[in-house]
Amino acid sequence: MAVGVAGPGAAPTPGAGPAPVRRGRRRSTPFLLALVGTAYLCVFFVIPLVSGLIVSLMSGNPDDGYTFTWNWGIYGSLFVDPQVPYLTFLLRSLWYGAAATVVTIIVGYPVAYFIAFRVSPRWKNPLLMLVFVSFLVSFIIRTDMWAFVLASQGPVVTFLQAIGLAGKDFHILGTGGAVIFGDAYNDLAFMVLPIYAALERIDPRLGEAANDLYAGKFRAFWHTTLPLSRSGIFAGVLLVFIDSVGDPVNSALLGGTNTYTIGQAIQDAYSGNQQYNVAAALSTVLMVVLGIILFIYARVSGTDDLEDLV
Repeated sequence: MAVGVAGPGAAPTPGAGPAPVRRGRRRSTPFLLALVGTAYLCVFFVIPLVSGLIVSLMSGNPDDGYTFTWNWGIYGSLFVDPQVPYLTFLLRSLWYGAAATVVTIIVGYPVAYFIAFRVSPRWKNPLLMLVFVSFLVSFIIRTDMWAFVLASQGPVVTFLQAIGLAGKDFHILGTGGAVIFGDAYNDLAFMVLPIYAALERIDPRLGEAANDLYAGKFRAFWHTTLPLSRSGIFAGVLLVFIDSVGDPVNSALLGGTNTYTIGQAIQDAYSGNQQYNVAAALSTVLMVVLGIILFIYARVSGTDDLEDLV
C-alpha cells in the first residue's frame, strides 16, 4: 500500500507545533501556576510583615501622629521598662502555648487513633464532623460559655465542692489553668485532623507484622505507628502552638490580672492606647521568637515526611 506524503502546502496537524515551543510551554506551566500562590503570599503575608516593621520604626504619639524615623531603639526599650513587663507577658504566652499544645496532643492523639483504626469506614466522616462541629459557633461565644462553666458558681466548681475535692475558696476561672484549658479546647481540632491524616496513611498490616515478630501492642505502637505519624504531630504542633501563643481572647475571658499575655498587650497597645509603633514592634518580636522556636523544633524533630500530608 502506498503512503501519501504531505506536500509543502498541507495543513498542519491539530495540536502540533514546533518542538521548542512545546517544551517552553511545559517548562513555564509550573511557574504560571505558582503565580497565584506567590501573589497570595505577597499580599497577605509579605506586605503585612513589611508594613508592620515600618510602623514599628516610627516615632510619635496619637495626638501629633507618627513619622518614620528608623527608631530601632523601641525594640530595646520594650524589655527594660519595669512598669510594663513585656518580657514577662511573652514568656507567659509561650508557656501557655506550650502547655496547651501538650494537652491537645494527649487528648487529640487517642481521638485520631480511634477514628483511624478502631472505627468502620462508614462512621469516620461523621466522627470527624463531630470534632469540628464546635467551629459552627463563634470563637468568642464558645470561650464565653466556658467562662460560665468554669465560674465559681458554675457546674464544674460546684460539683468538685459537692464531692469534697475542692474547698469553698477554690476557683478555676481567672487562673492560668483556665487559659490553658481554653486554648486547648479551641485548638483541639487543629491537632486531631493532621494526626488523623497521618495515621490514615499507615498500612494496618505493619502493626500485624510487628505482632508476628513478637512485639507487644505497646511496643508495636511505639516503634511503628508513632514514628510514622510524626508528620501529623509536627503539623498539629505548628497550628496549635502558633495560635495559642498569640491569642488574646482566652486570656481575656478566662484569665485574670495574673494571666495577662503578649496577645492582650498587642491588642491593648493598638486599640486601647493607640500606640501603633509599640503594637507593631511587639508583633514583630513575637513573630521572630516563634520563627526561631519553630525552626529549632523542625530541625530537632525533622520534617522529611511532612509533605505526605499535602
